[in-house]
Amino acid sequence: MTETHQTETDHVDAFLEELDGPEIDLTVEGIVDRIMGLSRRLRRSMDEALERVDLSWEEWRLICALRNQGEPYRLSPGELAHKQELSTGAMTNRLDRLEKAGLVRRLPNPDDRRSLLVELTDDGKRLWDDFVEVQAAKEALITSAALDEAEREQLNAYLRRLMIAFERSEAAPGRRAHL
Repeated sequence: MTETHQTETDHVDAFLEELDGPEIDLTVEGIVDRIMGLSRRLRRSMDEALERVDLSWEEWRLICALRNQGEPYRLSPGELAHKQELSTGAMTNRLDRLEKAGLVRRLPNPDDRRSLLVELTDDGKRLWDDFVEVQAAKEALITSAALDEAEREQLNAYLRRLMIAFERSEAAPGRRAHL
């Protein structure tokens, strides 16, 4: 499978041919440009799919944060704001929109009468399940068209090593922990 694909070129190859400078490692530049290009394309695909269900990327992340908590899919608005790295005001705006759409609801916190919990509704859970299934199938179709199973596992291992290297360098004293 890889032999036929190795002879093909992409837009990054054309870009690399134009680069001039002895200090530029073209292999590294190709890796970085391809990862960034794939990231843009994956994000665009996700945004297009989210547009069909009238959600923004940020709202989707909030639904995912609740869904990933497990049953009963609840967090306080403050916990959600912290997870999303948002101010409480920005979180309130997102929650208002998602609550109006029937995807989340605010409930009194049984452990603290002064606070609320945000819970994913049945419609929110259904949307998450349906969306994840469709998006995962789309991503699987794209990756399986280019890579066989062993190549996908190998690429995943290489990308994990790159991510770990970035995470270690960013965790160094005085550095932020996440990209």
